Amino acid sequence: MKKALLMAAALLLAPLTVSAAEYKEGVHYTVINDGPATAKPEITEFFSFYCPHCYTFSKTVVPKILAEKPAGVEFNQAHVDFIGKEMGIEMSRAFAVAHQLNVNEKIDTALFTAIHDKKQHFTSRDDVRALFVANGVDGKTFDAAADSFMVKAQMSKMKRDTENAKLTGVPALVVNGKYRVETGAIKSYDELLDIAYYLARK
Repeated sequence: MKKALLMAAALLLAPLTVSAAEYKEGVHYTVINDGPATAKPEITEFFSFYCPHCYTFSKTVVPKILAEKPAGVEFNQAHVDFIGKEMGIEMSRAFAVAHQLNVNEKIDTALFTAIHDKKQHFTSRDDVRALFVANGVDGKTFDAAADSFMVKAQMSKMKRDTENAKLTGVPALVVNGKYRVETGAIKSYDELLDIAYYLARK
């Protein structure tokens, strides 16, 4: 009986082993950094509030990552500023401000909803500020955070990480600061996550 159970377990695990072995550099992922990987395994999603696919990703895939990611693997997000022209930078600032004020879940949802569902057109930082205020953030608190060293530092890091990853589109996943998951060869978001988890354990 024990032998049969072990055999069944081996058969169940076999497809996963073969699948992981078939993930190839240059096809399923690209090495973006010749140096060491991050000290701890991490998966970073790069996105833009202006990207409709990122909005879908935030609703369907991000919750799955948070629920299913392997133990010990961190999940981070970084906003890119190359979509939305000048407002791309302000949206990166908004993302950083929301994190500094610990209101990121509420503000991220509000920004995605405003842009894609309500078709709101943001033209300045004042428009972004108004959304924060409408969602319970004091205007002066927003102003102080928006010009703070911590927010500027986070914006600089996100921009630097975006450039290092050589991103041209989003949503995109970078694993351990070293591997960019390629979407051209995958057939589903599940496969995208399988590759990310495989790389996180490398």
